[in-house]
Amino acid sequence: MSTRTLSVSQALVEFLANQWTVDRVGGTEHRERTIPGMFGIFGHGNVAGVGQALKQYQASDPRLMPYYQGRNEQAQVHQAVGWARHTRRRSTFAVSTSIGPGATNMVTGAALATTNRLPALLLPSDQFASRAPDPVLQQLERPDAGDLTVNDVFRPVSRFFDRVWRPEQLFSALLNGMRVLTDPAETGAVTIALPQDVQAETLEVPEEFLAPREWRIRRPAPEEEDVRAAVAAIRAAERPVVIAGGGVHYAFATEALREFAETTGIPVAYTQAGVGVLDWDHPRCLGAVGSTGSTAANAVVAEADLVIGIGTRYEDFTTASRTAFQHPGVRFLNINVAAFDAHKLGTSLPVVADARKTLVELTKALGGYRVGADLAETVATEKRRWDGIVDDAFGDRHEPLPAQNEIIGAVNGAMAERDVVICAAGSLPGDLHKMWRVKDPYGYHVEYAYSCMGYEIAGGLGVKRAALAEAARDGQDPRDVVVMVGDGSYLMMHTELVTAVAEGLKLVVVLIQNHGYASIGALSEQLGSQRFGTKYRYLDEDRHSFDDGSTLPIDLATNAESLGVRVLRVEPGEGVIDRLAEAVAQAKAAPEGSGPVLVHVESDPLIDAPSSESWWDVPVTATAELDSTNEAYALYQQHKSRQRPLLGN
Repeated sequence: MSTRTLSVSQALVEFLANQWTVDRVGGTEHRERTIPGMFGIFGHGNVAGVGQALKQYQASDPRLMPYYQGRNEQAQVHQAVGWARHTRRRSTFAVSTSIGPGATNMVTGAALATTNRLPALLLPSDQFASRAPDPVLQQLERPDAGDLTVNDVFRPVSRFFDRVWRPEQLFSALLNGMRVLTDPAETGAVTIALPQDVQAETLEVPEEFLAPREWRIRRPAPEEEDVRAAVAAIRAAERPVVIAGGGVHYAFATEALREFAETTGIPVAYTQAGVGVLDWDHPRCLGAVGSTGSTAANAVVAEADLVIGIGTRYEDFTTASRTAFQHPGVRFLNINVAAFDAHKLGTSLPVVADARKTLVELTKALGGYRVGADLAETVATEKRRWDGIVDDAFGDRHEPLPAQNEIIGAVNGAMAERDVVICAAGSLPGDLHKMWRVKDPYGYHVEYAYSCMGYEIAGGLGVKRAALAEAARDGQDPRDVVVMVGDGSYLMMHTELVTAVAEGLKLVVVLIQNHGYASIGALSEQLGSQRFGTKYRYLDEDRHSFDDGSTLPIDLATNAESLGVRVLRVEPGEGVIDRLAEAVAQAKAAPEGSGPVLVHVESDPLIDAPSSESWWDVPVTATAELDSTNEAYALYQQHKSRQRPLLGN
């Protein structure tokens, strides 16, 4: 067997550079690098290991494993996730960190990746395997466990975890990690901890380990008996409805879903991850479902006797905390590549298979089937009602401060169909889910499985990188990527704007300044806690309260400018929404390579989005001295009476 003498880190980098994802969808085969690059922030844990390897290969072949800087380890993981989602899980980035805080900064990113079922390869450095300098700087010491390190916190938030205590363990660790990264049913964060001394040790590496290797994405077809059972259930149903999740996108099943809906007349509602599976104005599209859904989707789902869940994990927002389904005999037909999700809600009709292949088979097997005229009329009526509600919300003109609804409408109207909107946390994701009008499967990217404040700008950069690669591959202009973010999330993690400046990445950021946490403020009010602790105000020392003091003099536009970002200020006053639309258009007109542009606008946080006529279960204190809490508890009990925690059919 031919071998080469390499350091562990050199073997790691060269191995990753030669991994390829191969994916066949229909008759088309797609091949791309599984790990196209690596992010890293260097410290004593990885500078002499992974850092040396990256530098060495940069000198000999800069294209082998491109290195990218970041300003925060968590944000680097978010960039990897943004890339992975836009590439439909075919590739992701690796992230190298030093030991201690550099490593644990990635834990939130790991949880986000795993929760969203998106691949990310995390390479945190670790303490010395030899324990020669014990304890080393930043090492966690436990008197009861010498082999426990801070990296063990990655275990519950990773889909795969390993630690390379000896050089030869690298082979199995990487092969198993790649297996998980490219498995649509298992994917998530893959964490391989690298002790800092092991990174620099040498080993004999077989040439076959370093040779190009292909990882084919598995897309299993449905079993015949499952198709027969599904067809029988659909034919027996009077009011079926589809709830489409992100799995439809990852299976490249949007065209198959459209044909299924048009052939059968079965209406389609979508989750946060499923936005874009149908054009918003398609006659069969009900829009968003659940707590942040449209009244159209929620009205139809409430009466559905068969819910066809496709590629969804049935998050509580999707099911309105299990109050969405009110038909006494409702059944669930769940199509999912992951058995864990296919069996949810106690279904007796799980189809563990690829969404596209299953939809093609169902459409063929249901030849001649179509829903009744009464359901079709209900869909048309409810859809017209909701579209009118959104038109009114977009058309309002509150001045001098606009409502968030109007801001969403203005940004939506200023964007091209192929552009991508990015968001993650706060009130914006729910309002976008309800009202954003999308006509491209890639046009909506909201991270809501983990709802992580701070994802927006970093995740947006990951999407922008993927959009540029997509444009280069397909020979077209790159999509504009527009991040919508509130001041709360911006303050959590905005430093990746510096990354965009350094690389000249054109990212459009619409920063909505409302001087506090608008989402939790509204929820707090609903729960009887009167927006406690959600406003950015000076401390009233006598009452020890932040609720009633003067507004903090925060100037986030100037903050962005100080980072090298071009800023367009939309001042409050007459015509503010028209001027906002013009500013977004101006930002989009900036040439590629010119760096990020931030559009700053203030809003009125007290004007709510249209009601979804739905509910979300957040417990209310059962006994209180505040009248507002007692009133909220009485309403909570009313909603609770509609909850069906054990559906099981």
